Amino acid sequence: MLSRIAESMFWIGRYVERAEDTARILDVQTQLVLEDATVDEEHTCRDLLASMGIEPEDFPDTLSVDRVLAALAYSPSSPWSIANALTSAREAARGARETLSVPLWEVINTTYLSIPSRRFESLRPPYVFQWVRERAALINGTADATMTRDLGWHFLVLGRFIERADMTSRMVASTALAGGSAEQWRTTLRASGAYEAFLRTYRGLETELAAAEFLLLDRLFPRSVAFSLARAEQCLENLGDEPRRAGFEDEAHRLIGRTRAELEYRSLADLITGLPEEMERLQQTCAAATDAITRRYFAGAEAVSWKGVRV
Repeated sequence: MLSRIAESMFWIGRYVERAEDTARILDVQTQLVLEDATVDEEHTCRDLLASMGIEPEDFPDTLSVDRVLAALAYSPSSPWSIANALTSAREAARGARETLSVPLWEVINTTYLSIPSRRFESLRPPYVFQWVRERAALINGTADATMTRDLGWHFLVLGRFIERADMTSRMVASTALAGGSAEQWRTTLRASGAYEAFLRTYRGLETELAAAEFLLLDRLFPRSVAFSLARAEQCLENLGDEPRRAGFEDEAHRLIGRTRAELEYRSLADLITGLPEEMERLQQTCAAATDAITRRYFAGAEAVSWKGVRV
């Protein structure tokens, strides 16, 4: 496969996942501010920006929900926004037009064309976020239903799950830094789309440790960190050469596999003790793995960097 096409497929997966996860986070956090008069709007907005890897100096003035929504949702020129991610996904899709199925190209292009129209910024926030989640599900579902499981498919899924592991780790870290109360974990579960699955798994027993365990270590929930890393590892195995008798030639495979193993085989109590630091290490692993994938598969390309620490 041409490196240009492989790179485009990888970033389609990441951009679509980034848009969906940002919408999930914003949906929960903005409802929290608007519905609870006791919530400190400025503090909540700062925590939200921090969870997205945005430095305080990027927003030195007073923050409001409207300003955060402009930066993280509506503004196509903002490097952190949903609009920017969906626009970038469409540009990446243009670079892999000959590989995408016609239905997949059409749903990505239609999503992009809807951004400047009345269906996006003019809608109230809950409906915007619902629309973004639905479009992301439609894109991913169309890819699942219409794409051959070839190299292009594996690059698409690889990008999706590296981004998902990174975004879930950011939500977990921000919850831990904020104190990790039962209500905060409940909010994080909702933002991850995990609340109902969590209740069924733990039979309605809600505890802080159980919530952290579910989001980090559950092997069956598709948005957990462990599940995402395992899927990314499987994609790298499918993309690699013949199995080696010892070690890993693929640096990205080694990084992700080691991080997954360390996460799964550590005790939960030990993991919780230094949760923010562990999640920062995971984010660094995702960034390093992206660099390694770029060097190995995308000849002549440089890793796309998000502003700040994002990759």
